[in-house]
Amino acid sequence: MKVVYFGTYRADYSRNQILIAGLRSAGIEVSECHEPLWRGIEDRVNVASGGWLSPAFIARFLHVYLRLLWRGMNLGPYDVMMCGYPGHFDVFLARWLTWLRRRPLVWDVFMSIYLIALERGLDQKSSWTIRFIRLAEKFALRLPDRLVQDTSQYVTWLNTVHGVSPERFWLVPTGADDRIFHSSTIAKKPENAAFTVLYYGTFIRNHGVPYIIEAARLLREETGLRFELVGEGPEKKRCEELVEQYALKDVVFVPWMPQTDLVKRIVQSDVCLGAFGDTPQSLMTIQNKIYEGMAMARPVVSGDSPAVRATLHHGTHIWLCDRDHPESLAQAILTLRAKPELSQQIAENGYTLFCARYAVKALGESLKAQLENMLKTWPN
Repeated sequence: MKVVYFGTYRADYSRNQILIAGLRSAGIEVSECHEPLWRGIEDRVNVASGGWLSPAFIARFLHVYLRLLWRGMNLGPYDVMMCGYPGHFDVFLARWLTWLRRRPLVWDVFMSIYLIALERGLDQKSSWTIRFIRLAEKFALRLPDRLVQDTSQYVTWLNTVHGVSPERFWLVPTGADDRIFHSSTIAKKPENAAFTVLYYGTFIRNHGVPYIIEAARLLREETGLRFELVGEGPEKKRCEELVEQYALKDVVFVPWMPQTDLVKRIVQSDVCLGAFGDTPQSLMTIQNKIYEGMAMARPVVSGDSPAVRATLHHGTHIWLCDRDHPESLAQAILTLRAKPELSQQIAENGYTLFCARYAVKALGESLKAQLENMLKTWPN
């Protein structure tokens, strides 16, 4: 089978890297037809806030899509074209190209840019742009032959908001890139080393970092407890101000770092934290950091949600706590510190489940099976 991975998708984004690597590990020949459009998060936010009307962006947009058109017209034979994330505008061109070749089109939707825009308050900056994004997303979802999503909860939301039939979706979990995040010999920590609680990621509402800081405040009198918060984002300044206000000496902020260094931090942690935000996006997804902690055989604590409970069992693969209740997170941390056997059992169970279902190869095999089933009934 030959698959063309097509569009302006974020080539360095873990979701795209995992799916491409997974398909290749499953024996599928994957060629990438990619042209970069975006220049980072701030660029995407600026465009969604109305910057897409600027002459500079319009010129960039036309240049990129003309190059994609030329490359797409000159592709060799292939069985399936697949648009990566984000591909909300790529699918319009991809649909035309696949119609010419009479080949199926699959799109990994993964996240709604309309929902992301709402959660970041961009509707307050440009209501007309938000309406355009919603309409464009609605039509884009109707173009591919099949859609890929990570959880059934997200599929339900897309059905409710855009009226897309759930039968058109394949479920492929987020997973983690175990070529990078993999279980290894845990370096022995020095005696009397602090019990380290690690968070890493973007400081946005989805992840609920202020809840982590409130939990640290509740645990401020506990000795030998250290919180490490790794990353950047729009809520980081607020979080730093909270730590200063509460005079929390055992909460340390660490700038974002290369993945090789991040892996070392995870190895040395005693507990890895997931997401605690109460936004729809956070409740409907299972974040990479959860799977990455499992891949490295570390116990993970995260906020409870239907999406997480549909996949992972509390007290077996993960420890869940209430999302709007810092006391619940604080108690979870104390429980796992007081019961090292329980903590180790959760880590081992999570790792075993990850290897079976959420590693790169497992995800690739799952997606390959769905592609093969589709092609069986596709006219040659």
